[in-house]
Amino acid sequence: METLEHRRFTEFCDACKRYRYIGLCYGAPGVGKTLSALHYANWARVQAYWNHPCQTKALLKEITKGTVVFFTSPVVSSPGHLERDIRKTRSLLHNAAIERARRYEHARMKRLLYRAEKLRDPQRNPDGYRSDEAFKMENAFHEQRDRAIRVASTLPDPTALLVIDEADRLKVAGLEQVRDIFDQGRIGLVLIGMPGIEKRLARYPQFYSRIGFVHEFRPLDAAAIRQLLDQGWTPSGVHLPPPPWDQEAVAAIIRMTGGNFRLLNRLLTQMERILEINALREMSKAVVEAARESLVIGQA
Repeated sequence: METLEHRRFTEFCDACKRYRYIGLCYGAPGVGKTLSALHYANWARVQAYWNHPCQTKALLKEITKGTVVFFTSPVVSSPGHLERDIRKTRSLLHNAAIERARRYEHARMKRLLYRAEKLRDPQRNPDGYRSDEAFKMENAFHEQRDRAIRVASTLPDPTALLVIDEADRLKVAGLEQVRDIFDQGRIGLVLIGMPGIEKRLARYPQFYSRIGFVHEFRPLDAAAIRQLLDQGWTPSGVHLPPPPWDQEAVAAIIRMTGGNFRLLNRLLTQMERILEINALREMSKAVVEAARESLVIGQA
């Protein structure tokens, strides 16, 4: 989903993370705010790892490079529960970093233990048990063991940016709790909400004075949608005929979705179903119209 709006959102988040400011992002429903935030945080991969912790080392290495945490505000939550839930969400990234560091330290400890045992083996090294080399290797092993034990307590939380979606749900007490997390955590913060959230926050000077960047998420324009379709982009798990598509079909998609990214997702998903049911291999305007008729997306 590499569109101009997506790049603007990435630059906005990068600025909040770099300068440790509070950023406010708002936009109409379905314009892609949440999807862009999830993509920026690589949060689907973080959740995939913790859903199946036995995943490959490559996935663990990938997610430990991240410094962005994605959190969705609950509908109802006390400040204490909010703080606990945010801490728990941040622990997904922190614990992944601890796990990777622990694996590294334990692997190094095993190598040192193996070397020490070789030096202490009287059959392999009759004079090595009391040698300075064996003594130094044993000390190195014990130091490494202590270092491996202390990993969890010495490795800092890697979070550099906290992204809070559905920020409209936060009441005054919740906003104060988020402000306290921001003040104490020395991290950047992004609030994502609906149009009007900026006026609501303006009524709370202590919070609003900390907002350094504001970004309005706009609907995709026709050129952006056409670019996505020409690149063969589809929602996750959806398989459609490769581009180029019939231009009348593309124009119909642009007209029906009106730049709403959520509607684009739903329409393309339904188009896959229409193609499969009718055993069709080519995209056409008729397929698009048949898909629209079964969805509540308004009139074309």
